[in-house]
Formats: sequence, C-alpha cells, structure tokens
Amino acid sequence: MTGRLDGTVALVTGASGGIGAATALALADQGSAVALAARRTDRLETLASTIRGKGGRALVLEADVTDRNQAAGVVEQVVAQLGRLDTLVNNAGVMLLGPVVDAPVEEWQSMVNINLLGLLYCSHAALPHLLRAAEDGPRRVADLVNISSVAGRVARNGSGVYNATKHGVGAFSEALRQEVTGRHLRVSLVEPGAVATELASHNRPEIIENMNERFAGVERLQAEDIADAITYIVTRTRHIAINEMLVRPTEQEG
Repeated sequence: MTGRLDGTVALVTGASGGIGAATALALADQGSAVALAARRTDRLETLASTIRGKGGRALVLEADVTDRNQAAGVVEQVVAQLGRLDTLVNNAGVMLLGPVVDAPVEEWQSMVNINLLGLLYCSHAALPHLLRAAEDGPRRVADLVNISSVAGRVARNGSGVYNATKHGVGAFSEALRQEVTGRHLRVSLVEPGAVATELASHNRPEIIENMNERFAGVERLQAEDIADAITYIVTRTRHIAINEMLVRPTEQEG
C-alpha cells in the first residue's frame, strides 16, 4: 500500500539536473510541494516552470550547501514560504576520481565539502522541522533520504576519497536512523550504480576515458530510475521504512 504526498513539502538539493531534477518532478507528481536548491538558478527556474505547468508548487532557492549559513537559510526559507518540511533529499554531490598518489588535493576538498559537509549542514538544519512534521503532518511520518553510491559499499582503486565520502554518508545515515526512527522520521540511503548524468563529466579527461572503458557495453541507469526508487521509499505507509536501497544497471558487475 502506498501513500501520496498531498499536503507535504519536500526539499531537494542539487536539483538543477540529473537525479535531483528527476526526483523533484517525481515528488511533485505525487502531490508534494517541492523546494529546489542548487547554484544554477536558470535550470531551477526551468524545472519550476515545468512543475507549475503541471499544477504543482515549486520554490526556487539559489544556494551553495557547502556554506553552513546558506544551507540553514535554505531550510528556513522552505519553512517560511511553504509552511513546513516533510521530506529532505540530500542529493547534491560531486564525483572526482583518480589515484591518491599525486592527486589534486583541491578535488578532495570539493568532495568532502559537498558530499559530506553539505549533507550534514542540510540535515542538521532540517531535523527539527522533519521531526515536527512526523508528529503533526498529514502522513504522520517524515523522510530524510541521502544519496550515496555503490562507492559507499565497495572501495576501488582510483576512487579512494570518493569512497571515503560515500562511506561516511552511509555511516552517518545509519547512526541517525537509529537515533530518530522511534519518532517516525525515516532515514534512507540510496546507492546508485552507473547513471547517465553529468556527474562523471567533471573529471579529468583521462579519468573519463577510463570510466567509459569500464562501462562500455553497459546500459546505464537514467536519472528517472533513481527518482523512481526515491519515490518508492517516501510513499510507503507509516509502518514501513526502506533503510537502504542499492540500484545498479543489470549489466554492472561491481
């Protein structure tokens, strides 16, 4: 049995493209008002227009979630303008692969800032509102969904620091789940395999070439596939929690 999201409000970070944009559309289709947070407001405005054109509610919020004050400000704007917060999807992230030896340390800093600190800042700011929504919301349950990766389960040569950040997301998610699950705030971890988005395009050319060789012949997932998984998680009835979901392309071995 599923439950629509009518009367609820969701915040999606990294909503300007890929999994974030697809998730925002999917949640809006389920009746949720959706706050869209990212740095590229032109894309957010286009997405918001699409949602509104289908009869939904969308709020555009320009923000860099690696800045603690901006992350907290986004959450406060959502509550101030949309009245509540029932669902947080921590999707903002970056994947910069390569050997550890002689690596550009700036890439490590970027991944730690976005994949870990941005997620932590948004979660910290959202938790009081999510817990309140679980008590008095229309569904009497709230959801915090963290987007990780297969890399959060399996360490690979050439992705050590990305692995470290995504393992951190998994550890944080499980500890928080244990802390708040008795209050009907569900914490879920989604771990996508190879997805056809812009995520890989920010890597150095030689890294992109290696990735293309690795996944040659593999039909990659689409952003909508992960959005569908997230929608499944947050539309379960109150007594069901999907704690962790690993979603790989059928042909992906590892």
